[in-house]
Parts: sequence; C-alpha cells; structure tokens
Amino acid sequence: MLRDEITMVLKLYDLAGADDERRFSPYCWRIKMALRHKGLDVEEIPWRFVEKETIANSAQKHVPVLVDGDQMIADSWEIARYLEVTYPNLNPLFGGAIALGETLFIKFWCEQTLHPILIRLLVVDIFQHLHPKDKAYFRESREQSFGMTLEEFATPSEEAITTFTKALAPLRATLERQPYIGGTEPYFADYIVFGAFQWARGVSPIQLLMPDDPIYTWRDRLLNAFDGYARNALGYPV
Repeated sequence: MLRDEITMVLKLYDLAGADDERRFSPYCWRIKMALRHKGLDVEEIPWRFVEKETIANSAQKHVPVLVDGDQMIADSWEIARYLEVTYPNLNPLFGGAIALGETLFIKFWCEQTLHPILIRLLVVDIFQHLHPKDKAYFRESREQSFGMTLEEFATPSEEAITTFTKALAPLRATLERQPYIGGTEPYFADYIVFGAFQWARGVSPIQLLMPDDPIYTWRDRLLNAFDGYARNALGYPV
C-alpha cells in the first residue's frame, strides 16, 4: 500500500547488548540509517537473541523486524524495499531499477566478503558485550556453526586487520573518485557497508581505518549524518 503521509511512528526490533543502548547488528544499522534517510520516525525496541517470541509473527527468528501498523516486515533487504515502495514520495533509497540491482551486488559483497573477516575479529568482543541471558545461546549456536570454540575461531591480529583492509580495495577505489558509493549522495548501498563498520564500532576498540583512508572520510560523513545519529550511538571512538 502506497502512503502519501505518515500516520504513526514505526517500530523496529533492534539487537542490543547488556546495555540497552549498545546496538550492534550490522543489519539493523542498515535500516536505522535508511529510516532516517527517508525521514521516518521510528521507535527502536531493544531485542536479545533469546527473545524469539517477541518477533514470532514475522515468521523468522532474527532482527531487524519493522512494524508499520498491521504490517510486520523482516530481513533488512526486504525492509528497505518495503520502505521504498510504501513511501515513494520520500527520499529514495535506491534511485531506480538499475541502482536496485547494483545495490544487491553490494549487499552480497558485504555479506560474503567483509562480514566473514569481521566476525573473526569481533566475535569475542561481541560475546563480552552480550546480555547475560544471551551468552549461552550465542556461544552454543556459534560454536556449532564454526566447529570450534569462539576463542579458537577468533583472529584479532594485525594480519587479520590487513586482510580486511585489502578486502576493502574496491570500496576504497570508488571513494577516491566520489564521496559515496551512491555517487554524490548516500543511498542504501552506503548504509549496507556502513552497517558493517557500526557493527565493529559498537563492540570493539580495534581500529580498522586510518584517518588518511578515503573510507575513513566516507565513514565520518555517515557518522555525522542525521545530526550525528550514528556517532552518538554507544560504542568505541575508533
């Protein structure tokens, strides 16, 4: 349903740590930035891994989950598409069918290249910041997936950071030529990749970017966007 005006505040179930204000899901960050890009008001509801019952009506077990009236939408990609279709008169997230397809490539590049490197760097820090009721679930589920303990899986080393830096080469080359992945203005593609950096910044003091890196400058612009919304989020000043 297309909506020409906003009649209510949206609700977003958003992964939180032991502190309600520590929000670190890269997928949730994509949508939180997208909502602000659209100029939509949202109530961000802290959610933990074991609170599956609160989002059961979304037919899946993960956040983000957006509630818009009687609609409950899950999965960051589907939420972004929903926002674009439902609120077409607000600031576009994609800018057309071609940009939508290109953004899909960015999504898979981020999830299949950047996230696997980052999780090895961050997994122990994530565990340390979890709410106590989440820790057993997180350890058991991740260790089953990894086939080893969190500590064995983790590689918080200079070598791992270098691997991550090299993986950013296509992004760096793009941002040497234009201020955003989307060109002169940020679009959902920018928020997808930015979410990965907010994931790291929310839980870990590891410095992934140097100030002379064009990616650092790009991230700084997005940290300052929307009155410093992301910069003011609980995390580490790296």
